[in-house]
Amino acid sequence: MKPPYDITPEILRLITSISEKVGAINANYLNKPSPKLRKENRIKTIHSSLKIEGNTLTEEQITALLENKRIIGPKKDVKEVLNAIKIYEHLENYKPFNEHSFLECHKHLMETLIEDAGKYRKQGVGIMKGTQVEHYAPPHENVPFLMKDLFNYLKSSKEIELIKSCVFHYEMEFIHPFLDGNGRMGRLWQTLILMEKYPVFEYLPFETLISKNQEKYYKALSDSDKSGKSTEFIKYMFGVINKSLEELLNFNSRTLTQKDRLEYFVSFNKREFSRKDYMEIFKGISVATASRDLKKGVELKLFKKIGDKNKTKYII
Repeated sequence: MKPPYDITPEILRLITSISEKVGAINANYLNKPSPKLRKENRIKTIHSSLKIEGNTLTEEQITALLENKRIIGPKKDVKEVLNAIKIYEHLENYKPFNEHSFLECHKHLMETLIEDAGKYRKQGVGIMKGTQVEHYAPPHENVPFLMKDLFNYLKSSKEIELIKSCVFHYEMEFIHPFLDGNGRMGRLWQTLILMEKYPVFEYLPFETLISKNQEKYYKALSDSDKSGKSTEFIKYMFGVINKSLEELLNFNSRTLTQKDRLEYFVSFNKREFSRKDYMEIFKGISVATASRDLKKGVELKLFKKIGDKNKTKYII
C-alpha cells in the first residue's frame, strides 16, 4: 500500500531546482569532493545528526575521535560518535532497499547504547513534547508489518528517489520502530536511498541545516502527523536538500587558488598524469596557468616531472 502524500506545485518546483543543482554538480569534478572536504562533511554530518539527539560533543572532539585520539567527554556521547563513525566509513555495506540491512545498521549504530539494538521494539511508545504526548506510535505488534510494507513501497514504487527518501524518512519516524535511535536512522537511511541514485549525497551534510533549526524539522513531522500524509515533510526536506546543494555549489564556485588546485588534485593519488589530465579537472584554467601550477607542484615535491615537451609526465 502506497503511503499517502500529495505532489504540490511547490514540491514540483523544488524537484526541478534540486535536479538542476545535481546536474550542475555532476557536470564536472565537483561530484567527487576531495578527501579533505569529504572528511569535513562527514564530521559535520555526524556532529549535526547526533546534536539533534542531544549529543554534546563538538566538531573538534569528533575530529579527534576520527583520528583515533583520546578525548574527555560523557561516555555515552563518545560511544554514539564512535558507532556513527564506523557506520559512515562503511556506508557501502548497507543496502537501502533491504530490511535486514536496515536492522543490521541500527544494531551497529546503537551497539551497547540500548539492549535491543537491531530489534524492533516490544512495547508501546509516545513521543513527548515538554509534558505533553506529541505522538503515539502504532502498537508494537504492528511494527514488523508496517516496516515490511514500507520496504515493499521502497522497492516497488516507481516514484523518484527524492520523494521515496522523504516518504521513508517520515513514515519510519511515524512508526517509531525502535526504542531509541529512530531519528538518526531516519536521516541516515534517507541519505542511503538518495546515494543509490545521486552519489553526491554521500558528501552532503544536510543534517547541518536541520540541526540549525530543529523546531522546523519537528514541526514538519508534526504537521504531517496531523494531516495524515507526508506532504509537509516532503516539502520541508526538499527545502533542506535544495539549500544544502546550493551551499555546495557556492563553495565549489569560489575562486580556487593555486594551492587549492594542487591540494585537490594530489588528494586523488593519481599515480601518473599529464598537463592535459590536470586541465581536465580544472576546465577553466589556461595552459599557462596549468604549467605554472605543475612547476610549483614539482618545486614543492608534491610530484616529480619526467620526460620533456609533449612527452612530459608527472608522477605523484
